[in-house]
Amino acid sequence: MVVPQSSPMLLTRNLLYTGITRAKKLLIIIGTDKVIKFMIQNVDSKKRNTGLEYKMRMEE
Repeated sequence: MVVPQSSPMLLTRNLLYTGITRAKKLLIIIGTDKVIKFMIQNVDSKKRNTGLEYKMRMEE
């Protein structure tokens, strides 16, 4: 998993957790300690407007 230094709103704990939990056998994280520590501490999450609820209702 490549973790480049980028916008703080992209470097979230949730993204790191997703990468870790989706790894099947091995995970190698490529990034600086500073960025990874920031991700661990960044619990900020934004509301996602995916339209999924609307699409699910359309199928009913």
